[in-house]
Amino acid sequence: MKPTYNPSKIRRARKFGFRSRNSTSAGRKVLRNRRRKGRAKLTASVPRRFR
Repeated sequence: MKPTYNPSKIRRARKFGFRSRNSTSAGRKVLRNRRRKGRAKLTASVPRRFR
């Protein structure tokens, strides 16, 4: 059996990144709540230099 979690930076960015969060109303609500809480990281975006 293969492991459940097979990390991929591209998949992670596409599924949980800023643009995907911003594209739905529920995702925008997530961003709003994280901003309100004062999170250092809003989304699981991969920095440009690591792509």
